Amino acid sequence: METLANLESFIRSAEHGSFSEAARRLSLTPAAVSRNVATLERNLGVRLFHRSTRKLSLTEAGETFRLAVADNLEGIQAAIAGIATAGGEPAGTLKVSMALTFGTMHILPLLPPFLERYPLIRPEWHFENRRVDLVTEGYDAAIGAGFDLAPGLIAHALAPAHVIAVASPAYMEGRPRPDDPSGLQPLQGIVQRSLRTGRLQQWTMRNPAGEDMPAHLSATMVVNDPAAMQEAALLGLGVTMLAVPDVLPALEAGRLIQLLPGWYADAGAISLYYASRTLLPAKTRAFVDWVTEAFRNRRLAERFAGHRL
Repeated sequence: METLANLESFIRSAEHGSFSEAARRLSLTPAAVSRNVATLERNLGVRLFHRSTRKLSLTEAGETFRLAVADNLEGIQAAIAGIATAGGEPAGTLKVSMALTFGTMHILPLLPPFLERYPLIRPEWHFENRRVDLVTEGYDAAIGAGFDLAPGLIAHALAPAHVIAVASPAYMEGRPRPDDPSGLQPLQGIVQRSLRTGRLQQWTMRNPAGEDMPAHLSATMVVNDPAAMQEAALLGLGVTMLAVPDVLPALEAGRLIQLLPGWYADAGAISLYYASRTLLPAKTRAFVDWVTEAFRNRRLAERFAGHRL
């Protein structure tokens, strides 16, 4: 039986006369669409398109096949998207990407009641500090901040991604508290090097009055992972800039202190990313709704706001 991806690639390419335009509509690469069509042709044993450097047109067999499947494709898509068990329950593997610290601290605790409600869903959760490609890597959803919103993707905002300056009480003992971000520079800084750019992360902070000021930390220690940055701060090695969700438990326990109350750097929003299909797979819709409801009930958007700490 042909895969849905092969059929979708064929129909969209026929509609738009271009692998590139079909790829844009399907959130795939042109190479992936071309490969899917070639697989379909090989499986059917016929050539579906005439190809040239300037034009893509259907063969006679291709036009016959298009007429046979085009009207049925929407029904096939809906059937696959809404597939469930005989009892109507969402089911199947749920592949989700999220950052390690944020995921284990705030999303993983939602799993026991979620699986109790949806026992036929099998979670495959990847804890990774990178921005994945949902379509090509086969993810049902991702949670994070700053993803490129490629065509065909939806970003459902959950909470602000505010970054604040923190240090341990032991490190700050005997040291003057800074009054504004410029006062951070004389302190020892635990700084992150970006995995994407290779540059040291720098932030501009804002206060409730709307004033902006660069927060330049002296890079006395450089790491590439937020969890390591927090651990270094807890060990009294200096000041670091971290997202509120990552440090909130340590702040509430008094193991870390916020150095500039009211000041924060805005890194956008923590969002749920998923494909913008007319009918989401039932398992994905159940996950999106569950996480959204949990954030609302726990008032996490308010708790993650840096200017309110």
